[in-house]
Amino acid sequence: MKRFAFKMKLKPGFRDEYRRRHDEIWPEMVEILKREGVGNFSIFYDEETDILFSYQEQTGDNSSQDLGDNDVVKKWWKYMADIMDTNPDNSPVSTGLEEVFFLK
Repeated sequence: MKRFAFKMKLKPGFRDEYRRRHDEIWPEMVEILKREGVGNFSIFYDEETDILFSYQEQTGDNSSQDLGDNDVVKKWWKYMADIMDTNPDNSPVSTGLEEVFFLK
């Protein structure tokens, strides 16, 4: 099992909308993530900075941030682009974080 953490940036004032969209995540998006081995996936929000911290575990070779070739993922990124900092292809601007400690 591999562990990944990364951060993203939410535009100010969109916490509730971000939460709503994830509460209603598309079943086909969940299916793709699970099929690619992504699980134990959490996203946390820092109200002071509008930073989203994401943690996920995976059994496959790709994290959720590596699935941009999939049409459903592209559609999801476009759907989220109005409330997040994004790249030109609508993928969220994300920064991988180095693991410096792990207690099992």
